Amino acid sequence: MPEITMPKLSDTMTEGTLLRWCKQKGDQVEIGDLLAEVETDKATMEMESFEEGILTEIFVTPGAKVTVGAPIALILGNNETATAGSSAKAAAPSSAAAAPTISNALTGTSRSAIPGRTAPSSPERIKASPLARKLAAARGLALAGLAGKGSGPGGRIIAADVIHAPLAVTGTTANAAPSIPTIVPIPIAGNPETKIPLSNMRQTIAQRLLASKTQIPHFYLSIEIDATPMVAFRKEFNNTGNKITFNDIVLLATARAAMEKPKVNAAFGDGVIVQYESVNLAVAIAVEDGLLTPVIRDAQKLSLAEVSATVKDLATRARDKKLKPEEYAGGTITVSNLGAYGIDQFCAIINPPQAMILAVGAIVKKPIVNKQDQIIVGQRLHLTLSGDHRVVDGAVAAEYLSALRQLLESPNRLLL
Repeated sequence: MPEITMPKLSDTMTEGTLLRWCKQKGDQVEIGDLLAEVETDKATMEMESFEEGILTEIFVTPGAKVTVGAPIALILGNNETATAGSSAKAAAPSSAAAAPTISNALTGTSRSAIPGRTAPSSPERIKASPLARKLAAARGLALAGLAGKGSGPGGRIIAADVIHAPLAVTGTTANAAPSIPTIVPIPIAGNPETKIPLSNMRQTIAQRLLASKTQIPHFYLSIEIDATPMVAFRKEFNNTGNKITFNDIVLLATARAAMEKPKVNAAFGDGVIVQYESVNLAVAIAVEDGLLTPVIRDAQKLSLAEVSATVKDLATRARDKKLKPEEYAGGTITVSNLGAYGIDQFCAIINPPQAMILAVGAIVKKPIVNKQDQIIVGQRLHLTLSGDHRVVDGAVAAEYLSALRQLLESPNRLLL
């Protein structure tokens, strides 16, 4: 007699908006059937059923915002009946406009993470998939901290739960954040205004970036590189039939340079610095309602053609809201490129818990002085590194940018 609850579909999700039911009350539901569409803080996701039986009750109307772990429906087997604890309906709104948040008011057998559930005291009792155990071991993550909070059947921990598990923050760091007064816009006489409700994604962007700028000590280093070799390399490469962009070249070079200077491929944890052995490159992609950062995993191992194909696929599915939660989780370094928008140079905000983000501008023609002291037309590219000074020192960041410069000014090395 499982109650179906709002699952945690992204690493930062605290609530979701139930957009549409794909099954109706009384329908037969099989494992893997599409139950509903849910808008998270990052995308619109399809919610599959982990149970089979009859969809006996629907507690939430389309348009409602529901906290993670709150009951949204009841599925009963052929020989099951609802108990008193699970028959009460949640107070769902009558329309999308009302959309109040539904609290964890109901009790029963949950199939998603319910905040406050007591974890089993014995390690042998922890329910987790083999892949989840493997990922947890690779990350050095104790599964006991996720016990009873998995999004799989019966609270079972699955791979997505491990991927989304945040790094712990020390009490000192959390408590040190100052209380910042909210700035509220004041109505301006004679100036009509339109109030646009914040989407889940926009709210999360606001919260995460405010936390990043107020809790992470940013510092910035910029370099200007000679992009002439990149331009010639790309032209020659594209003549082979495999089309790549300048951004593809920068992405692969970013990952390869991080393997040469691994101290930047890290995060600030609970009393430790977590240094990653592989580069999961998060790529900032503008979508209709904000920004997504899907991840190219083990980017340093890919070829230029593979990086190009992966970026195109992720960008297309990000804009179509078809990304899976695990595809935008687990990044270790982020690259943000505004060159296509005509921006020459900018500073980006770190994507926590990562310790570095690289801001990439446009390739610009300008007069330069060559080695023979002649003024010629050159092609230059600005790169700006934003670093978390708790993890990355200035000298370390400078060494990384030097390695990146060498790769970009000798791009044939990326073919090795």
